[in-house]
Amino acid sequence: MTVFRDLSQHILDIAENSVAAGATELYLDIREDPQTDQLGITVRDNGRGIPPEMLAQITDPWVTTRTTRKVGLGIPFLKQTAEMCDGSFEITSKPGRGTCVTVSFRLSHIDRPLLGDLVGTLLCLIVGNPNLDLIYTHVVGERSFTFDAHQIREVLGPEVPLSDPEVLAFIRETLYEGLQALGSEAVTS
Repeated sequence: MTVFRDLSQHILDIAENSVAAGATELYLDIREDPQTDQLGITVRDNGRGIPPEMLAQITDPWVTTRTTRKVGLGIPFLKQTAEMCDGSFEITSKPGRGTCVTVSFRLSHIDRPLLGDLVGTLLCLIVGNPNLDLIYTHVVGERSFTFDAHQIREVLGPEVPLSDPEVLAFIRETLYEGLQALGSEAVTS
């Protein structure tokens, strides 16, 4: 059982945790490797990090820093899903320096959730956090695509926000075409 329908929702959950921890930079790396039958996802940030005592309990659903509810299911269910799909889960963190979540799955595992709507997920992150420096790299086999929100912001200048409708349309098209050129399952899932 998974709390989210697809992996893009897990990515959004982790990214929102990063932003809540004060991250100004977020690195998302996705690798689909049909040759080794592996799917890898890494989310790394420069937020305030997780204290060691909390990090030791981070995969326990009954431990959360939220005050709105008493359970935190995102990370525990992501770990469980990865392990059920012949993969792994690792989280490392340094207080004051940031956190890195790495998860892997057997690409062909019948129970592995699809990547889902990565374009929509990334657009949500950009609209909700227009000053976040999001660097997204996606690799399928030998092909790769990189999106860097900071570079787009530099070209546009400070007077045009990334949340501008025309800019968002450009970003949506850029992301979709990048994933399509890779042959990523994220385009079809």
